[in-house]
Amino acid sequence: MAFLQRFAIVLFSIFWLAATANPPKRNTKISIVGEKFYINGKPTFKGRVWNGYKIEGLLPNSRMVQATFDDRNPTTRAQWAYPDTKQWDADRNTDEFLAAMPVWKQHGLLAFTLNLQGGSPQGYSKDQPWHNSAFNEDGSWNPHYWNRLKKILDRADELGMIAIVGFFYFGQDERLKDEAAVIRAVDNATDWLLEAGYQNVLIEINNECNIRYDHAILQPERVHELIQRVKRKKVKGRRLLVSTSYGGGAIPKENVVREADFLLLHGNGVSDPAKIVDMVNKTRAVAGYRPMPIVFNEDDHFNFDKPLNNFVAATSAYASWGFFDYRMKDEGFDEGYQSVPVNWQISSPRKRGFFEKLKEITGL
Repeated sequence: MAFLQRFAIVLFSIFWLAATANPPKRNTKISIVGEKFYINGKPTFKGRVWNGYKIEGLLPNSRMVQATFDDRNPTTRAQWAYPDTKQWDADRNTDEFLAAMPVWKQHGLLAFTLNLQGGSPQGYSKDQPWHNSAFNEDGSWNPHYWNRLKKILDRADELGMIAIVGFFYFGQDERLKDEAAVIRAVDNATDWLLEAGYQNVLIEINNECNIRYDHAILQPERVHELIQRVKRKKVKGRRLLVSTSYGGGAIPKENVVREADFLLLHGNGVSDPAKIVDMVNKTRAVAGYRPMPIVFNEDDHFNFDKPLNNFVAATSAYASWGFFDYRMKDEGFDEGYQSVPVNWQISSPRKRGFFEKLKEITGL
């Protein structure tokens, strides 16, 4: 098995070198001007106002972190089986993700969050015995994950969509053996994205840096070092825009605010929409803040049929909002975008509620 893994890495490295020597012309470029996101030189939703709230420059998004999911642990792999085939299939998962992307875009979804170590396929988990990581223990990459990621980023580029690409997830970061491996993983991922010419990505170093990370460099006091590392890497004068996120209700720390290109908040545990607005205001008051986008890229509150909900509250404070949907107790296959196996279509009342509200707000 070790020999086959090394052989696969060598083959992928050859492919990667060939592909990045002359990367294809890309169609979609994300940039930031002050508090606004721009795509291809124009602010998103240019001129759009909804219920008196400015929408221009926002980046509505959804948490879709299982797009490249696989489980390398044979003892847990069977629990992700599809209901029709009774087997798990990582390629099917990605192919069905690709098929759903145009439908999301038609409803106004401009961005989605991926993660190279996924997220809890149960929504929330105390323990994570499964092994879902694009990185091997030494920080080298697993070619199967990267092939699936490439398909997604290429399709997003064609559709004019943005991928918020997270590198690490707590409960899986320990799959890397030490800090040197973490740094090597960051370098490998950043180099690959840059040299492949992708301009439709934003980097999230890790999901919720203040939650249970084993490696000190992924924890709040030092995670800004990895933000700095990504910012230093350039290809043809171009670098990637980068940040990290915090757990529900937490306000970014000064070290991250000073280094990040945009700020990522989570609304988990924040059931009062007024507190969403308060989070945005407190974030703008952190030392080192300058005009920059604020993005919720995870929030498991809904109530889309009500006049005020977390989505509307974030929008009222001029912050982008992100939908986090997981399969709750006794729900079936059609529910939840984070629970594996995933039905990536707009296949449930909760999903429809989000996308209908999104379409209303964005005017599409």
